[in-house]
Amino acid sequence: MHRKPRILVVGSFVMDVIAATEQVPQSSQTVYGKSFHMAPGGKGANQALQCARLGADVTMMGCVGDDLFGEKLLEIPRAAGVDVSHVLVRPGVSSGVGHVTLEVTEHTAQNRIVVIPGANQTLTVEEAAWIRDEIAAYDMVLLQLEVPLAVNRAVARWAREAGVPVMLNPAPATDLDDELLRLVTYLTPNEQEASAETGLPLGADENGPLRADLQKIAAALWDKGVENVIITLGGSGSAVVGADSIRYVPCVHMDHVADPTAAGDSFVGALSVGLTVGLSQEAALSFASHTAAITVSRMGAMPSLPTLDEVIHLMRDRNGQGFDLSALDVLK
Repeated sequence: MHRKPRILVVGSFVMDVIAATEQVPQSSQTVYGKSFHMAPGGKGANQALQCARLGADVTMMGCVGDDLFGEKLLEIPRAAGVDVSHVLVRPGVSSGVGHVTLEVTEHTAQNRIVVIPGANQTLTVEEAAWIRDEIAAYDMVLLQLEVPLAVNRAVARWAREAGVPVMLNPAPATDLDDELLRLVTYLTPNEQEASAETGLPLGADENGPLRADLQKIAAALWDKGVENVIITLGGSGSAVVGADSIRYVPCVHMDHVADPTAAGDSFVGALSVGLTVGLSQEAALSFASHTAAITVSRMGAMPSLPTLDEVIHLMRDRNGQGFDLSALDVLK
């Protein structure tokens, strides 16, 4: 590819309200928190912004409310060069909100998130119909599950008819029908989502997730029509599961974990950029792992997403790129 990849993201905008605490309260218990702040996010918007910060040409389709949060949610993607001209502002409806409780210890942080979809769930197939005529101009379509399933089905169908690959990040986990999965080129669940989508267990031992379980889950997804199964495994890294093999890419560990919010979105955005510039799946996973590692070392969703220069610097520092970094020159 001799031009920047064009990526279309159809998905959500969510304002995260984040309370950090050393102890998550139990039922009927009140605890003191350490800090509070707000950060724009949403799975779709996070992925779009990550793609743009890595150098891709990105268009975003979604819906926000006509409130203060809606205005703020568009500021950062627009400033990063994301085309938000197709984002709808819904009168009389609140923007999506994510209530994040961040449990902070000395070396790590874990989050618990409640999402109030708001305007995200009002998006209709008719409002997305412009995509049918323009989708052939894109190199990849990114979808998640924070907008109506009917919209995802329609966009995936239009992409398949135009020969454009579709990457579906099946989060939050829900029951997916075979019609949508047959249209998916890359499915990128985490281990919990992979188990939920198939109804199959994913066990682990001292060496990480069990290979036999991973292959059973992947086989169940292939039977539903998914072409490529890429499972993120938290501290165990990620895996491309093939019929006869599993290729692992290790997690890139940082000295300090500030906030895991948006780590998965950062990974998916970077993976899509890597694949669209022609990296192998394994190299694209390595690129994505380094990108997500920077994200978890910072607070907030959108504010934590790194630039291409930052990712390349980390890869050189860790000597873990596994491929010629010149492959990324098209993104500069």
